Amino acid sequence: MNFFIRKQNQPVHLYRTAIIDIGSNSVRLVVFSGPRRNPALIFNEKVMAGLGRSLAETGMIDEPSMARAIQALERFRIVAREMDVDETVCVATAAVRDAGNGEEFTRKVEALGLDITILSGDDEARTAGLGVISAIPDADGIVGDLGGGSLDLARVAGGEVLDTATLPLGVLRAAAIRRGDSAALSRTFKKMVAAYPWLATHPGKPFYLVGGSWRAFGRLDMHLTAYPLKVLHQYRIDVARPEKVLAGYRSMERDALRQATGLAPSRIETLPDAIALLRMMRDLVKPSAFVLSSFGLREGLLYARMDPEVRQRDPLLVATERFGQLQSRFGEDARPLFDWISPVFGDDPPEWQRWLMAACHLSDVAWQASPDFRAERGLEIALHGNWVGIDVIGRSMIGQALYTNFGGGPRPFPLERHVASDAMLNRAIGWGLAMRLAQRLAAGTHDVLRRSRLQRSGDALELVLEPRDKALMGEVVERRHRRLAQFLGLRATAI
Repeated sequence: MNFFIRKQNQPVHLYRTAIIDIGSNSVRLVVFSGPRRNPALIFNEKVMAGLGRSLAETGMIDEPSMARAIQALERFRIVAREMDVDETVCVATAAVRDAGNGEEFTRKVEALGLDITILSGDDEARTAGLGVISAIPDADGIVGDLGGGSLDLARVAGGEVLDTATLPLGVLRAAAIRRGDSAALSRTFKKMVAAYPWLATHPGKPFYLVGGSWRAFGRLDMHLTAYPLKVLHQYRIDVARPEKVLAGYRSMERDALRQATGLAPSRIETLPDAIALLRMMRDLVKPSAFVLSSFGLREGLLYARMDPEVRQRDPLLVATERFGQLQSRFGEDARPLFDWISPVFGDDPPEWQRWLMAACHLSDVAWQASPDFRAERGLEIALHGNWVGIDVIGRSMIGQALYTNFGGGPRPFPLERHVASDAMLNRAIGWGLAMRLAQRLAAGTHDVLRRSRLQRSGDALELVLEPRDKALMGEVVERRHRRLAQFLGLRATAI
């Protein structure tokens, strides 16, 4: 007789999509795998080919850049084949679209066996807008995707892209325009945006930053402000910061700047032009803040292929559910845990309840770590996991809940300067203590949770068990029940 029976996750085929993005500055391969709403990025490689480097001067892709890009694309094709991807999407943007020898480049790409699509400027702007929506579903403002050859703009609201604009004014072209005439870039910018009057009709809304050059701006701002959590997605930057960041850039040696930010030399060199364009956009659209988005064109291509029903799913909860099931001991649905805990915190606002649901999905992810490191492991997953649909405040609350759940105690997790308020962290500590009680009561399984209740009743925190489960109320369970009740200012009562 087999006394040791455990549940096992059956292997499933995870759909893989390869995106080959041929930009004006870089050529990149990314491969996504997993749930269609928010698949995990399992491979990411780029080559700084510089296809748009000579466009402003010659109107052509220079031969060394073309050769470098074709060499990279040949490698990418083989990598995608070896990874057994289900779908390969290959797109090219401003450099190939605008170059006089763009057709020659396209023929060389097709000769490799890649089916390339040349995106129009409006297509590029719309797709970048969809990428931001996929990661920030309630985005309401203007998206700016700054590449090497173009600045693509989209008005987003209500989960839709409402207007688009494209300016042939990326960082590589901006550098060529400014050379020898510092005022030329401003004149060119004003002339180009005059064709899009809608850009100036939405003041007071966020301006969402997409693209490597503006992410570099964000990284430098984080360094200069000593921001405690180095998470770029949904990082908010005050509209007065561009001038201060530029001053910081000019005051630093290049080697020191590279070590402090991890930026590639090519990104460092284009920062002044990226900041110049950002200042011009700020003066035009008058945003409330700059908000960085890690999602853009490539993720927008995925989002555009989703069914409407799939688009409606919460990207944070889809991702945390999948990750939690893969990392947990029993691969169970976290809904029973959430249903067991949430009545105790019934006055939480909807966004906090959403974060609690995500924390429940991740409530067993650190069990394989050393017991002395589980709290740190849970915290690391929450703070630095590749999550979207959440800002740094939400990450902090989930991180606090997991830190406490995995044994970190009823105190704020270690950080020199917290971004969440004391009240938020205290609430998340309560979540963590409740999760910790549930984990001990049911040993990480959920059937017991379905048969029991944790509830407030007057000044008591009641743990209600069926008669057949009374023996589960052991010494450790009693201690964790009492600890949670004391933290909440209640009496611990077992029924």
